[in-house]
Amino acid sequence: MPDSTSEPTNPNDVSLPIAAVDATADRAAEQSIYQQLGAEKFWDIARAFYGRVDKHERMRPIFPADLQEPIRNQAEFLIQYFGGPQTYSDRKGHPRLRMRHAPFPIDVTMRNDWVDCMRGALLDAEIPAFIAAPMMAYFERTATFMMNKP
Repeated sequence: MPDSTSEPTNPNDVSLPIAAVDATADRAAEQSIYQQLGAEKFWDIARAFYGRVDKHERMRPIFPADLQEPIRNQAEFLIQYFGGPQTYSDRKGHPRLRMRHAPFPIDVTMRNDWVDCMRGALLDAEIPAFIAAPMMAYFERTATFMMNKP
């Protein structure tokens, strides 16, 4: 195993710091997702997500006719969750995701539909894979947590 102070010589050495293999990962480790993407990308994600919802036969009926408020809520929530300003909580209070979603029947099909729309939104918004991966991990966990029907 190489000395931790020496330059890496073998890219297959598992003891190498991630930055020695991928400089982008080093930057990612030092910055929040919000810092890496900036606020506008979160608005792009929210608009892309609701663009997909608007065309989705199972999901569309649970949302209001005008999607501007849900877009704002989602963008501000994601900005806050991923390390940006607390605008969402300043405006709406604690997120209380389960409480806010309790009126809507969320079973495994609806959960999967939501996750698929979000995955597509990240692609539509051109979120780099190394950032999309931890975001999708969060979305998958949260979508499962939100399920309230068998």
